[in-house]
Amino acid sequence: MADIRANTVLPADRRPITLQTGDGLALIGELAVPADRPPVATMVCLHPLPTQGGMMDSHLFRKAAYRLPALAGLAVLRFNTRGTASEAGRSEGEFGDGIAERLDVSAALDYVEFHDLPSPWLVGWSFGTELVLRYGADPAVVGAVLISPPLHRAGDADLDRWATTGKPLKAIVPEFDDYLRPDEARRRFARVPKAEVVAVPGAKHLLVGYTETTLDEVVKSLAPDAYPLPRTWPEGS
Repeated sequence: MADIRANTVLPADRRPITLQTGDGLALIGELAVPADRPPVATMVCLHPLPTQGGMMDSHLFRKAAYRLPALAGLAVLRFNTRGTASEAGRSEGEFGDGIAERLDVSAALDYVEFHDLPSPWLVGWSFGTELVLRYGADPAVVGAVLISPPLHRAGDADLDRWATTGKPLKAIVPEFDDYLRPDEARRRFARVPKAEVVAVPGAKHLLVGYTETTLDEVVKSLAPDAYPLPRTWPEGS
């Protein structure tokens, strides 16, 4: 058995995709699905703030695409929101300050529906959590996981809207986050009956060094039978 390291890429069927928005933009993305079985659920990734370097290849989402199809049977859909660039390419359009991106979220969910991907969960990170809360209460969405939610652009009205859906909501909150720390997060999310706040001791906003903890919590919600994730993989597989 070999240890799973930061850049370990496990087997999956990975292919570039293009999302089409309602206002005519093409968004660059990738879909990774298990190589040997149908996916049990779909992880739709909404990345951190692009004006601060956030993109579909931000480290947690890149590692999710590397690992989770094989380890948890998940389909992992990543994409660059409008105007965002990564190694895969640049999405058309310009940054919309979290407003025009409503159409980007819709385009991702349309893709999931058209391609019959199962049980979609929205997984947002930082800026991406605000897109989840503002635009993610879609009937097709099973639930959501928020990683380092700042609750800046999204506020109590968005939490209340999510509460009315009755869908589960998990917030993964670093102990030393720059914007929202666990005690305050528990207070803010208390207005959502099915919300769970998970504190990550010692972590900061970008969760560098806490990939395994974060992905474990994502999988615990999306594919609980695969929790906790293994830390090793058969050599040569």
